[in-house]
Amino acid sequence: MRSPLDAPEGDWWSEEVNRRETIWLGITGGWAAVLFGWMAGWTQIGDQNPTGPTERISPERYQEKVTAYKEEAEDAEDGLIPPGEDVFIGAMRYNWDGLPAVLEAGKTYKFHIGSYDVQHGFSIRKGDTLSKQMSLQVLPEYEWVVEMEFDEPGTYHVVCNEFCGVGHRTMHGAFTVRE
Repeated sequence: MRSPLDAPEGDWWSEEVNRRETIWLGITGGWAAVLFGWMAGWTQIGDQNPTGPTERISPERYQEKVTAYKEEAEDAEDGLIPPGEDVFIGAMRYNWDGLPAVLEAGKTYKFHIGSYDVQHGFSIRKGDTLSKQMSLQVLPEYEWVVEMEFDEPGTYHVVCNEFCGVGHRTMHGAFTVRE
């Protein structure tokens, strides 16, 4: 018995393709084109993506917005209480500016996230629950607004899940959701 790794004998690449094989190649090629078009269309018109609006903004200007938010927010024992529905969080090596925060359960908040320096990952999870986790990318020169609502009270941890330098492992934050 020959090994399937051995080269086939003869001039097999110049042989004519069987009619049935041609039909199946056409069907699979057509189906692949349909699926590709479906995926491209779904990302444009589908309502499955959690993304919100983004705006180009200089890191200095975004840092000014976060600073203004922190000055306007009420300072509580557990963190900042947002003055409204907007929560501003700035990522910088190796810290989250604007955290910790205290939020109300069941209320929808607009999280404004941006970076002052390099790309960061914004990963949120409740307590030690790994199965319920949200991960977003935070890019410099962009402010991304993402609406979030938290039904379960408790402490939510925020970590950077995109390597941002030697102190990356220390980039932790948290917010508390209360009734």
